[in-house]
Amino acid sequence: MARPKIIAVMPAYNAEATVERTWKDIPAGAVDEIILVDDGSRDRTVEIARALGLTVIVHPRNRGYGANQKTCYDEALRRGADIVIMIHPDYQYDSRLASLLTGFIEEGVCDVVLGNRIRTRREALACGMPAWKYLANRFLTFLENLALGQNLGECHTGFRAYSRRVLDTIPYHGNSDDFVFDTEMLVQAVHFGFRIGDVPVPVRYMPEASSINFRRSLTYGWRTLWTLLRLFLHRAGVTRDALFIPAPLPADSQRDDLPETHGE
Repeated sequence: MARPKIIAVMPAYNAEATVERTWKDIPAGAVDEIILVDDGSRDRTVEIARALGLTVIVHPRNRGYGANQKTCYDEALRRGADIVIMIHPDYQYDSRLASLLTGFIEEGVCDVVLGNRIRTRREALACGMPAWKYLANRFLTFLENLALGQNLGECHTGFRAYSRRVLDTIPYHGNSDDFVFDTEMLVQAVHFGFRIGDVPVPVRYMPEASSINFRRSLTYGWRTLWTLLRLFLHRAGVTRDALFIPAPLPADSQRDDLPETHGE
């Protein structure tokens, strides 16, 4: 069988100081193409990415982290990706491990693979994760595992790989344009019955790495809880939520092997 086409997507915003370092860490041959979507950066991110030979798409204005990912996945699917891995170009996640995440999908073990930043509390804090962010991450991950029936080490990582079937099924165009997009994607993947796994990934916290502040983290936390409630109401038949209704079938795709879902 032919090797699946693997495309890395980079949702970028003011990443001029880190995009080249991130690119250099991706092992040769780990991906077939890299797409960087610039979300209205005010620095030299686009210029540097083009000089590196990346495929670059530019949003004329800042549309948000979730909106950036929508463009990323649309373009990756348009270019024939079988597996899509998201790598933040801020050098926070260790992109040397890209092939490990995609490997679990390539071998048919998982449909979604997350990079877990929290192998141990000591390691996470030693890498620079703020204590309040660690506590919030642990609390939300515990609730999400309980609500979703999962056993993931972390639910809030930005280092993720998806099979094409996942992206063809999840109606991600209706998701938030903000940071809760990642939570919605995870909850949707669980709802549609996809297999989810995670692997430990070292991270680096530094001034150049993107991070939401405390106020926006509070908003993110409430929206995470709201997403879980939306799933509960949909499964209970109280609402019919578009977040959990499969996307229209692409003309060149088949969904005969879609996992059993809940509430549909």
